[in-house]
Amino acid sequence: MPTSVIHLFHGDDDSLSAGSHVAERIRQVASTQGVSLEVFCFGPAQAALSAAEESPVREDYNQQIDQLIAAGVRVGACVNAARAAGTEQFLTERGVVLEFARDAFVRYALEGATVLSF
Repeated sequence: MPTSVIHLFHGDDDSLSAGSHVAERIRQVASTQGVSLEVFCFGPAQAALSAAEESPVREDYNQQIDQLIAAGVRVGACVNAARAAGTEQFLTERGVVLEFARDAFVRYALEGATVLSF
């Protein structure tokens, strides 16, 4: 099955908002279109998953990520970054799949996935 990957990297409001929204919109049609969806958070977007900073955009972003996980979408993040930030347990308990970013990116290439970055 073809895979679409939403790669969330940038931590600015527009990237967090647009990237998580596009992921949800793809999720809504993925099964009927015969496509699987995966989300990978890295860099500033990964930090935004556990940042204490309160803003409406970050709250919406985190809510959207939780809804994607609840809907069965694989949401991943970098295990090294999580360890460095002390968020490994928090993210794992939240349902985020932690793996080495390099392994995720190589897997996407081997699978021929379409990767959209925000």
